[in-house]
Amino acid sequence: MPTLQSSVVLLLLSFLVGLSFSLNPRDPNVCSLWESFTTSVKESYSHPYDHVTEEPCSDPRTSYRCTRHRITYKTAYRQAVKTDYRKRYQCCPGYYESRDKCVPRCTKECVHGRCVAPDRCQCEGGWRGDDCSSACDDKHWGPGCSLQCKCQNGALCDPVKGACQCPPGFIGRYCEDSCPAGTFGKGCLQRCKCGTGGSCDRATGECVCRDGFTGTFCEKACGRKCQARCPCQNGGICRGKGICACPPGWTGAVCTERCREGRYGPNCTEECVCHNRGKCDPETGQCQCAKGFTGNRCNEECAAGSYGQDCKSVCDCANGARCYNIDGGCLCEPGFSGPHCRDRMCAPGKYGMHCERTCLCQDKHTLSCHPMKGECTCQPGWAGLFCNETCAHGFYGQGCLEPCLCVNGGVCDSATGQCQCPPGFTGVHCESQCKSGTYGKNCSLECSCKNSVDCSPVDGACFCKEGWRGPDCSTPCSEGTWGPGCNATCHCTNGAKCKAADGSCVCTAGWQGAHCDQPCPMGTFGPGCLKRCDCVHADGCQASTGECHCLPGWWGSRCNEPCSEGLWGRHCNQTCFKHCPNSDTCLRETGACVCRPGYWGVTYQIRNVLDLLLSACPLLDSLFISRLPECRAGMYGIKCDAVCFTVCPAGYYGKLCSEVCVNCANNSTCDHRDGHCECLPGWTATDCSIQTNIIMIYNDKKHSSYMCLTHGRGTHTLCFQHVLQDVLARSALRPAPVRPTSSVTDLLETVCVKVEATTVNKVQNRTTRRLSPSPPAAQSTPSTPFQVRHG
Repeated sequence: MPTLQSSVVLLLLSFLVGLSFSLNPRDPNVCSLWESFTTSVKESYSHPYDHVTEEPCSDPRTSYRCTRHRITYKTAYRQAVKTDYRKRYQCCPGYYESRDKCVPRCTKECVHGRCVAPDRCQCEGGWRGDDCSSACDDKHWGPGCSLQCKCQNGALCDPVKGACQCPPGFIGRYCEDSCPAGTFGKGCLQRCKCGTGGSCDRATGECVCRDGFTGTFCEKACGRKCQARCPCQNGGICRGKGICACPPGWTGAVCTERCREGRYGPNCTEECVCHNRGKCDPETGQCQCAKGFTGNRCNEECAAGSYGQDCKSVCDCANGARCYNIDGGCLCEPGFSGPHCRDRMCAPGKYGMHCERTCLCQDKHTLSCHPMKGECTCQPGWAGLFCNETCAHGFYGQGCLEPCLCVNGGVCDSATGQCQCPPGFTGVHCESQCKSGTYGKNCSLECSCKNSVDCSPVDGACFCKEGWRGPDCSTPCSEGTWGPGCNATCHCTNGAKCKAADGSCVCTAGWQGAHCDQPCPMGTFGPGCLKRCDCVHADGCQASTGECHCLPGWWGSRCNEPCSEGLWGRHCNQTCFKHCPNSDTCLRETGACVCRPGYWGVTYQIRNVLDLLLSACPLLDSLFISRLPECRAGMYGIKCDAVCFTVCPAGYYGKLCSEVCVNCANNSTCDHRDGHCECLPGWTATDCSIQTNIIMIYNDKKHSSYMCLTHGRGTHTLCFQHVLQDVLARSALRPAPVRPTSSVTDLLETVCVKVEATTVNKVQNRTTRRLSPSPPAAQSTPSTPFQVRHG
């Protein structure tokens, strides 16, 4: 049982371990491992001891006492060592701790770059190699020399910017153009001096003479020597004087000599430097490295784990042995031997200088036990001092040092790192979701959806399109519902149907709007109100079918046929009056009689006319109007058997009241027969725009038979002549005989006025209303002093 002393030791160790947790466990470059540690504890145990007693001897013949020994046990305490394990955080392989962070470690210094990952440098422009110490070759440029140069004609490529430095004789962005004729040199800035017998070398300006010419500038004609055959070999070019210009890799008078070591190019004029026994290509100047080396100048050894020509061979050394970079030979660690250092010096399970110690490694999970140290080399997927611990979550491989790369919940195999993907994902690292239409483990199952957007890559559940529902999306939305899963409610009206996909309303004919709650505008009909009514004389059409609503007086499918003679109204099903006085026919729209000039419209009540005319004459009203019978609308006469007709509407006159009156001023009216203006008292002129002073004439002896009515202000008097016969006929007074007339009788025929300070003695005006012909009154002797006469 642990004591207080052991508890204090454990707490102290925990504190010290906690102090070491300076790294962030969530840092992707921080790895964890389990390590064992020992603590000293005090434990109790049963300690044996020899209990000695003196007892009588068993031989009864003697009296001696014999000594007897008996082993007994008692509780004792001792110091013991306890082994425990703890998780420790450290930088992953290839990283080291710097200011509480794990930064990558590059074995070699990044000379012209920076370390971005273990043993991986990011080079600056113009440099390459593992340590960014090698300059770009003449065909590459940029960071890591990853970009291809485009320079031509032997131009030098800037390793940083990729710009071309043209050799003499060439110009252009990529030095693709030769110097124009007559120029040479760098940038083609110099002028040639050759004569007509030769041409200028665009690089050097040297004159190349044609056959038959010689001299520095080919200015001289030559003899037989000019006809000699050029002796240059291996592609050499013969100049005008017989001098050979050798191609790259060759030199000599006639180009028969290979470039010596360290030289290359045309006439072997360029120098190359190759290290570690590397050889220079005499034509290109590239180094051909010996085994075990690489780089532009063969100045780099093969990286660890590779060897041979161009470092393309992979080492096969075990148990931590180093590989010789030239031939791949293994340099074994102490305790191992063999060509590949796989042979242990001790027998399996033993280690030590004399192989006298026993390994404590778990056999099934151990690759080897170090023959000198006894350290266990675990199989991939196992860790711990004795290879008895599985890799922590997120790690795999030898020593459980490799981080797992599985995503989306993939489980990493602790030995190989292979990802076991959950349903719905696939790929080397479970990085890809199942393709549309598949699901399950390894995406091996096919979805059974019919009208779906897709199915769940995990369990194959169907994601229905709008307008469908059910486990396999085979059931359409019921009436009045729409949307995904048919969970939305339609809001269409007037019998419209709802689209299950988006909930939009398909309106019935005659309706429009988002919810089909708006009728078609006037003049349109049909689905969507897209059709135009094809009607002539109509007030629109039926919104659903387009059937025309004919105006009164018209009929037919397009309302383009007038009513037949004698018919009127909507559908032409009304009959005109059989007897229309003062008319020829009736209007097909209203049934009103079509009157002769000056007459128009429907029947009118004579009492209303008299009320208007006699409102200013109490005497006439008391004498006559009170004795008139009450006729129903549209009739007049003693027996109310005569039909009344109204005159034209205000502002119109003439045949069918189709003529427009002139502008009659000062509230004057327009005569319904001939259109002249009838002025109110006090006004005159054609349009009643001149004011007059009307003098009242009353009890005039000369015209004692006049009946005068006061109208308006004091001196304004109207003298009415020729009172309506029908009114006199129904009066209790017996009027003087009135001459009969077969034409229409004026209700008010003449208005007599005396105009002061003018030469006009009479102004005849016309009223705006007429009555239909009245029957002639019976001849009788007048019993009143009134006599009707024309003034």
